[in-house]
Amino acid sequence: MNNRISHILENNSIDSKLKSIAQKVIAGERINPEEGVLLFDADLAFLGSLANYIREKKHQNFTYFNRNIHIEPTNICVFDCKFCSYSKLLKHKTEGWELSEEDILKKMEEYKDQPITEVHIVGGVHPKMGLHYFANLIKKVKEIRPDIHVKAFTAVELEYMCRKAKVSFEEGLRILKENGQDSLPGGGAEIFDEKIRAEICNDKCSSEQWLEIHETAHKLGMPSNATMLYGHIEEPKHLIDHMNRLRELQDKTQGFNTFIPLKFRNGENQMSHIPEVSVIDDLKVYAISRIFMDNFPHLKAYWPMIGRNTAQLSLSYGVNDIDGTIDDTTKIYSMAGAEEQSPSLSTQQLVELIKNVKRHPIERDTVYNTIKDYKDFIFDKQQESKSY
Repeated sequence: MNNRISHILENNSIDSKLKSIAQKVIAGERINPEEGVLLFDADLAFLGSLANYIREKKHQNFTYFNRNIHIEPTNICVFDCKFCSYSKLLKHKTEGWELSEEDILKKMEEYKDQPITEVHIVGGVHPKMGLHYFANLIKKVKEIRPDIHVKAFTAVELEYMCRKAKVSFEEGLRILKENGQDSLPGGGAEIFDEKIRAEICNDKCSSEQWLEIHETAHKLGMPSNATMLYGHIEEPKHLIDHMNRLRELQDKTQGFNTFIPLKFRNGENQMSHIPEVSVIDDLKVYAISRIFMDNFPHLKAYWPMIGRNTAQLSLSYGVNDIDGTIDDTTKIYSMAGAEEQSPSLSTQQLVELIKNVKRHPIERDTVYNTIKDYKDFIFDKQQESKSY
């Protein structure tokens, strides 16, 4: 047991309820939602010690990343989420973009011979881009790169696709899987509490539908991720309720790879009057997530959203994954005022970012198989000139 954990157990100034939680965590016991809410009253040092203890028990010093790109077919969307700075309603479609199939496949051709392992396909919910359109698109993507892992479509996109195609979630997901889709991202979860959801994204898929879609995907052998939007109008009890619903589903399916807390950014959206939370709040959410989400193997900090410095800090607060190279292929967070306006890091930059905080960089594939261990790797400066 490390010194920081010993200090918690021996420190009589720590609240007895918090100390009891720490004892449960160290013993490998699950904390309940009431205890999860109490953690928001703890100081950051206490939370960081517990979260880092769990992180290192699960993953030692390893920190994961991958070589990936995003394809965002459109930002035109039938839904009107108050926190979204990215999408344009159909009536304002001239202000948005809509990539053709040719545009998308041309982008994939650009990466045909590059060492990326994943393409992440998400975007606005466009009424003309339906289930069969995307199934055919994925099939063509796999013809260009048979080896690429296709992680595609939030539950929000999938609910609309299946509804428009008049098929069940299972049938829709099966069609996509048969055409080459490998997994689901975690977007669209936002906050599961129905009252909060009604205020910030009333017209999109329900919490129940989000969970049903991911449960169905898991049953079909399609793993997924899960997200949570924090730092807006929610309270600690809503965050814990959200995490608890995910934890219960994970108990049932074991289909989630990673949990990704997403920070609300207030640039250019209908909730711009709400101030953003501090870096201390960010680190608290990461730490509490790692403590509470005991059955999620990985916790990811999405570096383009919170910036490189906070991503580095998060590695001491439970986080063991910082996403990937991205190669400036996403606009979702930069349009909302995220720290990284041109999100692109080379493999070398990611490795150095991890090593600079004394962590052990591991390149992974989408489902966390190790591709390359960079602990003792020395880069050739002329070799590593591109972003992937």
